[in-house]
Amino acid sequence: MKLASRRKGRDGELLVVTRDLTRAIAAPSIAPTLQAALDDWASVAAALDGLQRELEADPRMQGSFDFDPAACSSPLPRAYQWADGSAYLHHVELVRRARGAEMPESFRRDPLMYQGGSDGFLDPHADIAGDPRWGIDFEAEVCVVVGDVPMGCTATDARAHVKLVMLVNDVSLRALVPGELAKGFGFFQSKPASAFSPVAVTPDELGRHWRDGKLHLPLLSFFNEREFGSPQAGEDMAFDFGQLIAHAARTRRLGAGTIVGSGTVSNRQAGRGYSCIAELRMVETLRDGQPSTGFMQDGDRIRIEMRDDQGRSIFGAIDQRVRAIVENQPSGSLP
Repeated sequence: MKLASRRKGRDGELLVVTRDLTRAIAAPSIAPTLQAALDDWASVAAALDGLQRELEADPRMQGSFDFDPAACSSPLPRAYQWADGSAYLHHVELVRRARGAEMPESFRRDPLMYQGGSDGFLDPHADIAGDPRWGIDFEAEVCVVVGDVPMGCTATDARAHVKLVMLVNDVSLRALVPGELAKGFGFFQSKPASAFSPVAVTPDELGRHWRDGKLHLPLLSFFNEREFGSPQAGEDMAFDFGQLIAHAARTRRLGAGTIVGSGTVSNRQAGRGYSCIAELRMVETLRDGQPSTGFMQDGDRIRIEMRDDQGRSIFGAIDQRVRAIVENQPSGSLP
């Protein structure tokens, strides 16, 4: 299935979307919102799948309409929990090497994860508002939405709890990160609202590309209309989604609708580009002694997408521009 949320109230209106992302239909008699569907997934999934089959057979069926990603919120406009991992160790290694630090051996055994704000996400086509002095950066990632996960769930069992797969732009404010991490209490101001792909898809929709708890397709990023990166999401992922979910559920149960992210997709193989500006700046620093690429400025555009074997968009595109604001504080308060 492919599901989306049209903007309506705080939690959107659940839509079933055709595989080619051209037509959609609301499903109020089945579930009014995506969160409602996830809360009762065992009872409603078959009905939603049946509705999609009807729509595929008759795209002009009564009540259907042209699908418009620009009219969508993130599939979950807000969520009970958003936990983002850092499963691509090449990215972590580069970050640490750029500042002359070794990567602890424990990072290879135990996933990094932080708990992000989830009370409101950006629409997939919404502006990224921020002061450019904050070091605005995009981060292209894959994420999953789970059903109810029991505490202590094993990594193998956790894979079965994945209900949906999405893409995410996990926006970072790089200039604010060092000061926050130096306090020893993690991210907060440096991690503003994220934006998710217009469409969430069930794992079976991905066919052979979803296996071993990973999504095996290139993740495409276009920065100001130019391809910035196309790393393979299934490669160099040290911890699969089963392991990430199990890590999050070690000491607590996860409620239906919890979103778990992969972290910035990054490959060791050269020539595939990058999924964030910071990683390119790290490479420039290691090569030249200093970075030459700047972070995002007013009007800059980022588009994040994934395509199937026929070149068709799977999730729709996250397509955002920066809208510069000036923080109402003395510039000396910035790092």
